[in-house]
Amino acid sequence: MPQSLLISRNRKALHAYHVLDRIEAGIALVGTEVKSLRAGNANLKDSYAAVTSHEVFLHQMHIGPYDKGNIANHAPLRIRKLLLQRRQIRKLEFALSEKGLTLVPLSLYWKNNKVKVELGLVRGKRQYDKRAAIARREEARSLDRVIKQYKKRT
Repeated sequence: MPQSLLISRNRKALHAYHVLDRIEAGIALVGTEVKSLRAGNANLKDSYAAVTSHEVFLHQMHIGPYDKGNIANHAPLRIRKLLLQRRQIRKLEFALSEKGLTLVPLSLYWKNNKVKVELGLVRGKRQYDKRAAIARREEARSLDRVIKQYKKRT
């Protein structure tokens, strides 16, 4: 991602899903949403994307109201249109027709003064997959701790 600045990341998605494919999409925003994003007021938790009549929309993404906005401020949870090419949308429609696949935003970032969304085509993890990932992470952390103590002694 050249010249990109992270606004928000969906950590819950990486814990709960296996990411099969990643897609970068633009997002249609109103002025107060852009100003609020510059202040870092975004939350991707529990958000998802859906294809409706050959268009992709982002649901449940929270962009907080702009502090200095007036009565024309945006609705925080409004449905936002994602900007993709026709062939990308067709590819997503075909992939989402398979049972168990979902389209989830993984991150929101600035790229060349434009807001981009990284979408992930995901499949849900089972409970034992989540436990195994946590166990691997804990083991790596304890191994790093042991190596650090060993290096201190020498």
